[in-house]
Amino acid sequence: MIRSQEEILEILARVGAVITNSHIVYTSGKHGSAYVNKDAIYPHTRETSDLCQTLANLIPLAPQAVVAPAVGGVILSQWVAYHFSSFWPGVWLDIPALYADKVGEEFVIKRGYEKIVSGKRVLVVEDVINTGGSVVKTIQAVRNVGGEVITVGALCNRGGVTADGLGVPYLFSLLNVTMDAWLEAECPLCVQGIPINTSVGHGVQFIARVGKSS
Repeated sequence: MIRSQEEILEILARVGAVITNSHIVYTSGKHGSAYVNKDAIYPHTRETSDLCQTLANLIPLAPQAVVAPAVGGVILSQWVAYHFSSFWPGVWLDIPALYADKVGEEFVIKRGYEKIVSGKRVLVVEDVINTGGSVVKTIQAVRNVGGEVITVGALCNRGGVTADGLGVPYLFSLLNVTMDAWLEAECPLCVQGIPINTSVGHGVQFIARVGKSS
């Protein structure tokens, strides 16, 4: 089943993954008022499975392996690979679910996974794409061990990232949203003195740096 954007939003809202009317510091360092909290999704196994099945159904290309950046994408990789593996009644395709470890500023495929990825058609998955930085590094990690990235799949693309921008043939996402994002020096929420949200994003690191919550 392919769900509509409205249905995807309803699922995310139901598990508390959509935050609005707040003051968020994103990974990029920019500020905004809304956030998709991926960590709120994964404790709910039914919703996680539902979203990953929908993503698998959306992607028309059959991968031989699914790879995600650790640690946030590990659960996503497992569920997407599971649903790809169980597409045909009575037949288990056994598509492996793998992940790339972050080493310094890069991602590396190790733990013996490099032998599984080598020579395979790979789907790279991510929960929320902001700038696409982690995805690009995961794609490179796959290529470094001889894998071919045939497409990228995401639960949410909130940065307007494109397949061309990632250097891959295709990019599929369940939800495409545009959220306001301002440079720190131009943030209207800071001007208004609205406190930083420290429960999600990089609010804690921001406050540690500037020494105040607004």
